[in-house]
Amino acid sequence: MLVYVGKRLLIAVPTLLGVATVSFLLMRLIPGDPAQVMLGPTATAQEIARFRVQLGLDKPLWYQYVHYLGVLAQGNLGSSATTGRPVIDEIAARAPYTIELAVFALLLAVLVGCGLGLAAALRRDSLTDMALSGFSVAGVSMPVYWLGLLLVLVFAVKLRLLPAAGAATPQSFILPVVTLSLFTMGFISRQTRSALIEVLDQDFIRNLRAKGLRRRSVIGRHALRNASLPILTVIGLQFSQMIGGAVLTETVFAWPGLGQLLVNSINARDYVTVQGITFVLAVTVVMVNIVIDILYAYLDPRIRYD
Repeated sequence: MLVYVGKRLLIAVPTLLGVATVSFLLMRLIPGDPAQVMLGPTATAQEIARFRVQLGLDKPLWYQYVHYLGVLAQGNLGSSATTGRPVIDEIAARAPYTIELAVFALLLAVLVGCGLGLAAALRRDSLTDMALSGFSVAGVSMPVYWLGLLLVLVFAVKLRLLPAAGAATPQSFILPVVTLSLFTMGFISRQTRSALIEVLDQDFIRNLRAKGLRRRSVIGRHALRNASLPILTVIGLQFSQMIGGAVLTETVFAWPGLGQLLVNSINARDYVTVQGITFVLAVTVVMVNIVIDILYAYLDPRIRYD
């Protein structure tokens, strides 16, 4: 198992290097002078030139890249060009909101999605199956920003039952969590139904039923365990997507998380903060995938020796 984990950690190194390189290049390919954007239209040429030197933008691109990787290797994400605070402090202040939002959304998606998928698989080709499958397709197909705006219009503007923005009260979690979870809910439901139907059609399930085991025992102890591997993979991938893809949800609901900080930093051309957030999100996604791989290998020992 240690060798297996070590291989996964080694694979993560070039992935993170690629993310750091792409984010570095993309921010410098955006048209316009970052120093002029951050200082505003009233800044003089001398102020802009001085600020470019302060940010290191007067150096050649290769020098900026090597310096960025060197600083990053030391665990230093730099300082925000707009606030002057260390980027790691900015991220630490916003990350709990994003993590809370993603965790609650994932819990809701797993509970409802697995339940709907199980119900659809056990009532295959029935009206219940078609209705639940239709709900799953709708959840996967619905754009997050459209759903968020629709929920705000109905529950915040028309009915005035829930707050439309912010994270000041527990009620503020409801609309963002539902918005962020619906896509994952539909995806998990479809995967659960597909995996469970595949397992229920196998010979060992029929043999267990022929031996007189109760249907509940066969499904709970045998079918669900064998169907859990692809479901676990989907859950891990979707959680990674929630962490990295909460930008739209946080923007719609003015949620004070990393997504909103990322959008604000892009608008301000604060490339140091953008690079730091991108790298932290990439590390989070990679670590979640490694944990999923380890759980997968634990449930199916054959994977460790592939």
